[in-house]
Amino acid sequence: MNKPLLSVIVPSFNEEENVEPFYFALRETLKDTHYRWEVIYIDDGSSDGTLPLLQRLSTWHPQVHYVSFTRNFGKEAAIVAGFQHAKGDCVVVIDADLQHPVHLIKDLLEGFEEGYDQVIACRDRKGEGFFRSTASKLYYKFINKIVDVELEDGVGDFRLLSRRAVDALLIMSEGNRFSKGLFSWIGFDQKVVYYENVSRQNGESKWSFSKLVNYGIDGIVSFNMKPLRICFYMGGFILAAALLYIFIMFAQIIRTGIDVPGYFTIISAVLFLGGVQLVSLGIIGEYIGRIYNETKRRPHYLVKETNATKGKRYERAH
Repeated sequence: MNKPLLSVIVPSFNEEENVEPFYFALRETLKDTHYRWEVIYIDDGSSDGTLPLLQRLSTWHPQVHYVSFTRNFGKEAAIVAGFQHAKGDCVVVIDADLQHPVHLIKDLLEGFEEGYDQVIACRDRKGEGFFRSTASKLYYKFINKIVDVELEDGVGDFRLLSRRAVDALLIMSEGNRFSKGLFSWIGFDQKVVYYENVSRQNGESKWSFSKLVNYGIDGIVSFNMKPLRICFYMGGFILAAALLYIFIMFAQIIRTGIDVPGYFTIISAVLFLGGVQLVSLGIIGEYIGRIYNETKRRPHYLVKETNATKGKRYERAH
């Protein structure tokens, strides 16, 4: 009977300092397991020496495969590419920077053998800066009140998925993907494995503040229509409050004859209502922009090279 195949997907962007250490840590972790395994590096348009290293690794080690994009398409596209190229009975998604402890894959495999379709790695936030840790906690408290799926603080892309869970994710072809939400949306039996936060060993984080903000916005608008409803309710409340305020002012003028200065009221109303309108338009614009992008049906990524096509002209859209 054939041993089950494990596919390990490793999104990589400018990770030349971590590509080899990650591979050797993975090999050491899996050498005593009963799994056959493959590791699929997704080179997300790196501008450093990541691709040459992957080319050499794939030559020396038959378990190593890679897919290199024509440019940087983002981590979401890299995860999709990994799922589309993975052949395993189960698939692990893990970062190349070694902040995700490679040895934890054994615990994920134990959960898979117990029958779980998703075995999720959840980390604590020890060692993170106060601002980032606090902002993250507040974000998850807020987003879980307005989205239609449950998102847990400390849970990211690091997890194991069964083949049928991966196939379920591949059915969904939307261009604007938010994997954390999709993982929760597909359901299946789940188990959570906890681990301590680990500092990055080499290089710098590729997640800038602006990227984190954009990722947070994706999470808010990808899985619900509640922001649009909030705009509607907010508009109705402000309209009612404005009418009540006008009624009170008229009553005060009629009863007491006091002349209420107009400039303060006008400026306050204009600024407040203008701000509400801009926020509402921004939210609506996010939805319209995503609809526009979906109608174009552009591929998630373009492939420049894989280990199977090394040295050949190879460009394919997905």
